[in-house]
Amino acid sequence: MTRKTRFARFWALILLAVLAPAFASAAPFAAYVMDARTGKPIYAQNADTKLHPASLTKMMTLYLAFAAIERGQVRLDSQFPVSSNAAAEPPSKLGLRAGQKIELRYLIRAAAIKSANDAATAIGEGIAGSEQAFAAQMTATARALGMRNTNFRNANGLTQEGHYSTAHDMSILGRRLFYDFPQYYSLFSRRSADAGIATVSSTNKRFLDAYRGADGIKTGYTRAAGFNLTASAQRGNKRIVATVLGGTSTAQRNQIMAQLLDAGFGKAPSNVREVRPEPPQLLAQRVVRKAQVQPTAAATQPRELTLASSAPPQRTRRVMKVAPEAPAPAAAAAPVATLVETAAAAPVAAGRMALASSNRPRLRPAARGEAVDQAVRMAVAQDTAAPQSASLAAPVLASSSRPAPAPRSRNAAPTPAPVQTAAAEPAAAAPASSNRDLNLNSSRAPKPRSETVILAAMGEGDISPEAVEIVSRPPAGSRGYGVNLGRYRSQAEADKLLLQVALQGGPALEGGRRHVANTNRGFEANFTGLSKASAQLVCDRAAARQEPCTVITP
Repeated sequence: MTRKTRFARFWALILLAVLAPAFASAAPFAAYVMDARTGKPIYAQNADTKLHPASLTKMMTLYLAFAAIERGQVRLDSQFPVSSNAAAEPPSKLGLRAGQKIELRYLIRAAAIKSANDAATAIGEGIAGSEQAFAAQMTATARALGMRNTNFRNANGLTQEGHYSTAHDMSILGRRLFYDFPQYYSLFSRRSADAGIATVSSTNKRFLDAYRGADGIKTGYTRAAGFNLTASAQRGNKRIVATVLGGTSTAQRNQIMAQLLDAGFGKAPSNVREVRPEPPQLLAQRVVRKAQVQPTAAATQPRELTLASSAPPQRTRRVMKVAPEAPAPAAAAAPVATLVETAAAAPVAAGRMALASSNRPRLRPAARGEAVDQAVRMAVAQDTAAPQSASLAAPVLASSSRPAPAPRSRNAAPTPAPVQTAAAEPAAAAPASSNRDLNLNSSRAPKPRSETVILAAMGEGDISPEAVEIVSRPPAGSRGYGVNLGRYRSQAEADKLLLQVALQGGPALEGGRRHVANTNRGFEANFTGLSKASAQLVCDRAAARQEPCTVITP
């Protein structure tokens, strides 16, 4: 007998001994076992048969809620209104009232742990606007995840025509919850939680307590579907995901699931390369509104357009006036005009436009000063008297005195050179010095430098701004406190802990902000923006659970 034959007979014995009551039940039976590390099947029975998923539907409702939180569409503390449709859902329910508002975190806890139908409907309506629109998003997401035999009509899983799935598809969804949202996955292993208006208990508590390594995921029951369960468990480096549809009771369903998981752990290889699923290609829906304009009768009638010939535009004439080559001395003082543009007078025809001539813009006042006019007059006069000069600035430079040379020794007196100009009086003659040598020996030694520091006055443009010290003060209401929940090796671990504490923190963490600090020693998980009393309460609860927690003061 081969090994494959022995394995097939082993499965047959399990099915005959354990699954026999399932064949006699009204609901068809189906099962699927998967190696969660690779997504490969281990066992399948009626795995692609379309059956009622019951409350396993809420796995997709929660998947879309987690996705909306991660992309910033909603937050855990977003207030969701409760419609009369959601409040009227049959049990299991949280007890919501029409018209009230409740935070999304409480709706998630109630839907995942208690399997509350009213909470699931409120989630769908709050995210998509209506349960029908949300069901369409659920089906589209199922297609993106590879769930090819699934169609959703509501957010809670109550029996409805056209609402179906398979054991294979529900196992795919359970695996995607584990890999796509690990920061929220711990929610499915909780035995109880605060749901805002009540404390809810898990519908999967018996199996979680009875099976070693189980950490989720979701139960479901209706008369048409029977007792359903999608479970996940880990032992060592192996993780198995399995789904059972159509159980006859909670105990029988849990017993079948335990047998399937045991066989899965025995069949799955010990060492295998983990193949994480690719992120789903979810397309964002864009709403484009087009304006509807009713055309008028005049706009719809055909019209004939005839282009009439028109005369070409009239061209303007440019007249250039050049100053004479040798202007008279009297005319040299006037401003020099080089080019003047004028528009020739032309008759203006009816229906046409001609560009009128405009005056040349005036020079700025600074350019019409006496200094400029004086320089121009001197340059023109010098050009007439001495054509050999190559520079217009020569007359100006000739009328200025050269600076006197600095003395080269203590015995030599400065000898300024007298220059005769028309604008200045002749300088007095001074005795010339014959000693032009640089006599370093005749100079005195410099005085010792004083140690006194003299601060010169600084102008307004030299004053540098002083450094501005920014002082952070705690915000109003004394909410500058926080808590530190320890240091972790990765940011994912710190995020997971912060989310877990946020989901079970209740009112103490309202208004708090999650923050992971990347330090040299690791990633620190912090809550900030808390009051002193709230921070102390969070640490007291952590101390009761023997978990690290430190209050951060402002």
